[in-house]
Amino acid sequence: MIDDFILSAILAGVLVAMAAGPLGCFLVWRRMAYFGDTISHSALLGVGLGLALGTTSPWAIVITCAVISWILLILERGGKFSTDTLLGILAHSALSIGLIIIALQESLRQDMMFLLIGDILAIDPPELTGIALMTMGTLGGLIYIWKPLLSITVHEDLARVEGVNILKVKLIYMLLIALLVAFAMKVIGALLITSLMIIPAAAARTMARSPIQMALGSMVIGSLSVVIGILLSSQWDVPAGPAIVLSALMLFVLGRALPKGFRV
Repeated sequence: MIDDFILSAILAGVLVAMAAGPLGCFLVWRRMAYFGDTISHSALLGVGLGLALGTTSPWAIVITCAVISWILLILERGGKFSTDTLLGILAHSALSIGLIIIALQESLRQDMMFLLIGDILAIDPPELTGIALMTMGTLGGLIYIWKPLLSITVHEDLARVEGVNILKVKLIYMLLIALLVAFAMKVIGALLITSLMIIPAAAARTMARSPIQMALGSMVIGSLSVVIGILLSSQWDVPAGPAIVLSALMLFVLGRALPKGFRV
């Protein structure tokens, strides 16, 4: 018999994985895995700023991540530095400032590890409801921008000629990632959330023949990773976040090892 708190953890993790996988597909296609790290590092800054302002609302994280995303878009349009350089500067700056602010908060020092790797087994019903709403909103937003975002991914200049509002679509996509990171921090932590976007998407890519197949496959692989990871965590008494990432890695390796005849 599985305990109720484990079932709640599995449900929360699966909901996060269902949102993270499809978003991660575009990070893989656009070779922007480092962007996920930038947003997740910004989340720590959001936590620190939120506490400094006297709030623990996840919306403080969303707003902070959105501001960092907007700064990235503005700097990209300047064209003086490559995207990788800008991501590196923003990611490590946000992480450093966030860690300093958090370190100055006495009440948060003991919770630092949970901020970094999550505490999925401590998810409560209100948090589960918030995660469910986040997943629905994120998937709904992604469906709304799917076609134009895919056009930008294939050929940005051609998408611009076809009338796609590049800035608007990119901003919405970044906001969706910010929303995911804000509500997924307790599930898998700020340092590991990017892995739940990238690894299932990369694993699905080895077996999929179309973007839709890859997005759906990433949801399935991410969900399996969560279930396996949480069960391993409860069995071995290890942190659930790293166990989920390890499970995703195992599925990625398994997918790469499968003969082509077994792939979709």
